[in-house]
Amino acid sequence: MAEPLKAHKDKKESMTMHRYTDRVVLITGSGSGIGRNLAERFAAEGATVAVADINGDAARETAKAITDLGHRVQAFTVDVADTVSVHGLVEEVESALGGIDVLINNAASTLDLPFLDLSEREWDLDVGVTLKGPFLCSQAVLPGMLRREGGVILNIGSVNGFSYFGNDLYSAAKAGLLSLTRALAVRYGPRGVRVNLIAPGTIRTPFWDGRLAKDPAVHQRLARWYPLGRIGEPDDVADAALFLASSAASWITGTALTVDGGLLAGNAVMTADILGEEY
Repeated sequence: MAEPLKAHKDKKESMTMHRYTDRVVLITGSGSGIGRNLAERFAAEGATVAVADINGDAARETAKAITDLGHRVQAFTVDVADTVSVHGLVEEVESALGGIDVLINNAASTLDLPFLDLSEREWDLDVGVTLKGPFLCSQAVLPGMLRREGGVILNIGSVNGFSYFGNDLYSAAKAGLLSLTRALAVRYGPRGVRVNLIAPGTIRTPFWDGRLAKDPAVHQRLARWYPLGRIGEPDDVADAALFLASSAASWITGTALTVDGGLLAGNAVMTADILGEEY
């Protein structure tokens, strides 16, 4: 007799619920937004989580909220664009929590300015945090992963790294992050380190709060561009991350997983206009 669907689901959830027990996960930019949700979700699955953010108060608030749920987590302050700060972070994490099994490069900066108004300072900020940060963090954790002959680096990219949706410097940095992901995957795959990238589309996070205050309908308008009819939620990204960082993805490296509701698959709005149809 076939196993009832609910029983099968409960069994599957119980098997995955603690798949990160005894694993240390370092997440940059995890004081808020996607990063905070990642910290909560990995901790819920048994990981010891290092919450790292340039905003120390936000990192501590996230860590406290997770600790109050009975999970093991610790907050750290870091500027991912600064070599000394990054290496200090990795030393602190390894001393306090143990060797880092999973690094999630999530910290990013995006300035919404016209291209001709952008200065070298803005370039240094967006590219420094969004691309230099993953370079520095990966370089800092790799020696430990190589000594242990295994580890996972997961980069949070963007659909902006594949096509143009505004935010010129951020987009350039995310495109570079895709290339860096592939390079590290090929170079260190033979030594047991997997490197992948998740490319989200529009995700509902506090990043949008200011724009929503001025334009409450912006998410509804954006939703029509997504074939699945909605914008994304932080859990959509976390579900992908929990898979790619797990042993279930042990033969996946150098890939970019788009978590974008079908956005990059094609332009449904334009297609409807061509066909003279409603969309």
